[in-house]
Amino acid sequence: MSPEITSLLIFLGIGLVAGWIASLILGGGGLLRNLIVGVIGSVVGAYLLTLAKVELPIGNALVSQIVTATIGAIVVLLIARLITK
Repeated sequence: MSPEITSLLIFLGIGLVAGWIASLILGGGGLLRNLIVGVIGSVVGAYLLTLAKVELPIGNALVSQIVTATIGAIVVLLIARLITK
């Protein structure tokens, strides 16, 4: 398997986990919705934490990425709920 495909699968896996965790915290969801929210949340979370100059003191890179993506997914879900109300 090529490195690009492996990276994409890892990114999607992190997004799926982050979307699932966000849906557990805020409620709602489904597999596709969790994946979409998690992937968008990965980008949003990384951007927001970089913008705020926040570094997570987590030694494990995978856990740090999941936490960052989950923060972003929660933000995305909250914004989506504000827009749809």
